[in-house]
Amino acid sequence: MNYRNVQAPTAVVMVRPHRFSVNAETRLDNAFQVSPREHSVDLIASAAREEFDSCVDALVATGVRVHVFDDFGQFDTPDSVFPNNWFSTHAGGRIAIYPMYAPSRRRERRSDVIELLKSTYRVQEVIDYSGLEYDNLFLEGTGAMVFDHLERVAYVASSHRADPVILERFCTAFGYEPMAFPTADAHGRPIYHTNVLMAIATEYALVCLAAISDDARRAEVAGRLADSGRTVLDLDFGQVGDFAGNAIELTGRDGRVLALSARAAAALTPEQRAVIEASAQLLPLSIPTIELAGGSVRCMLAGVHLTPR
Repeated sequence: MNYRNVQAPTAVVMVRPHRFSVNAETRLDNAFQVSPREHSVDLIASAAREEFDSCVDALVATGVRVHVFDDFGQFDTPDSVFPNNWFSTHAGGRIAIYPMYAPSRRRERRSDVIELLKSTYRVQEVIDYSGLEYDNLFLEGTGAMVFDHLERVAYVASSHRADPVILERFCTAFGYEPMAFPTADAHGRPIYHTNVLMAIATEYALVCLAAISDDARRAEVAGRLADSGRTVLDLDFGQVGDFAGNAIELTGRDGRVLALSARAAAALTPEQRAVIEASAQLLPLSIPTIELAGGSVRCMLAGVHLTPR
């Protein structure tokens, strides 16, 4: 893989939801979820599917390669549109498969995704951590960890969805330095996933520093990001609530793009937009129905950091 694309992959995996709904199993610790108003289940599922297809079209139009899989709901997997939690790919031909907190999310794991990656890209090793679910140990992929692929750091909001034992094991195997920190939202509640408060691009990083509840750790995270040469764009809690931290930088036909929701893009300040647009094109995607489930564009896109065959 070209060095300049290490942080911003050229391809993604997405899962089209045919029976999308808000997952009751994850509602207790995901403060970003919203119960839908009086719309029928079929209407919500149809709207989510249309939003998904529009996202695919927009990504393909920029030159990003999109591998689409369908989930017809036969296994009761309401969150399947968010595949970034159950697997991740890494330079050197490595794939990790993760243990998930909610039982319904464990059913999202599927062999056809891994087989497609193995047949299309150079894959040397697949490490499966999912068996640790039996010990009630969880690490939810690039929801729990935000990777600096260039500096080899894994930033992690401490929670029961990011067990420190598995985190240490993963980082040792994949060559990352773990950097975990406690979090609290504006109401003092822990934030369930790191990727709602932080996104790391090639030239800049979006992060809500106020959400890091330990002063010393906050300074360390800010310093580490600055030391990497990136411009640190500090998000406020309102912007985090609008999913401004749930973004991913990709490489398209004409350069880098920052994929994020239309709601997230609208929440950025003019100064933040200017920094982003100095090195990447903003790609706002309208997904208001999908965001009801408590995740946004970053959660929908599993980046492919593998070399094509």
